[in-house]
Amino acid sequence: EALARLPVIRKSELLEQQKRARPFGGFSAVRWGAACKRVFSSPGPLYEPEGARPDYYRLARALYAAGFREGDLVHNTFAYHFTPAGSMMETAAHALGCTVFPAGVGQTELQLAAMADLQPNAYVGTPSFLRILLDKADEIGVKPTFTKAFVSGEAFPPSIRDAFGARGVRASQAYATADIGLIAYETPGGEGMVVGEDIVLEIVRPGTGDPVPAGEVGEVVVTTLNPDYPLIRFATGDLSAVMPGTSPCGRTNLRIRGWLGRADQTAKIKGMFVRPEQVAAFVARHPEVARARVIASRDGEMDAMTVMVETEAEDAAQYEVSVMDTLKLRGRILLVPRGALPNDGKVIEDQRSYD
Repeated sequence: EALARLPVIRKSELLEQQKRARPFGGFSAVRWGAACKRVFSSPGPLYEPEGARPDYYRLARALYAAGFREGDLVHNTFAYHFTPAGSMMETAAHALGCTVFPAGVGQTELQLAAMADLQPNAYVGTPSFLRILLDKADEIGVKPTFTKAFVSGEAFPPSIRDAFGARGVRASQAYATADIGLIAYETPGGEGMVVGEDIVLEIVRPGTGDPVPAGEVGEVVVTTLNPDYPLIRFATGDLSAVMPGTSPCGRTNLRIRGWLGRADQTAKIKGMFVRPEQVAAFVARHPEVARARVIASRDGEMDAMTVMVETEAEDAAQYEVSVMDTLKLRGRILLVPRGALPNDGKVIEDQRSYD
């Protein structure tokens, strides 16, 4: 409860702070030298330090859950330039005693030649590139030696997981960011993802810092007490939800459902931007309103806006002034009973089609 009273910080705010105070906006305790091994750049640009501590991004635990062990040869296909993904995986693998082949991205045929010579038993990278490597290997007659894979950076539906399994590759995924490092990871036989033991994770209503009830979809907010780069209530911009109970694998920490989409649902309606924080401001004005959702649609050749309001009230007209004040647009107001809106984390839904 005390943590929830602190403001959230978003990437856009980090970016502005960094512009005012290079390189890290005053958030980092390290500068150039032995304490800062590398510095990376994410789109923005937003710069992130990599400290000198082993397994700086804390991903070794996730790799271990995926079956990686000392003596494995890991074929790392994440990028090593500008962004930290390649280093995130390499430092974790080294912490477990693995050897890493820094393959990086692209150059498929050269990668296959190295695979044929070195016979790595473990893969890290995106699921789509693993599929490209396996398909190309079949095409040119190279026998892949991967038995395990650790994937991230893309959606990983069960159909792709099963396809890898049919080819003898057991694949697991994790949820991590350049700013935080590991957030959550899959475990053998467990549903959802187990949250990293050294962070504090909250699920909040998009556009606010207000925690949602357990099980409700909302935005992932993370606090990490990383001594080199501490972030308090960092809003990831991703949607997820807390799962009840503990994992069947025996790990007892909090679980989440994994990545469920993006929380940034800003839409331009009738030439005006409507943002999640504006919807939150509307809800905050009315204690009897549980949730609200803005729906952008088309009425002929014109944009239309409907505001769905979860409330026991019966007169939609009583909300017209608040809608105009907070959303800066007029629209249809539709009252619905509590619990009627889907539990998907959306506060702005764009249904427009221009086909």
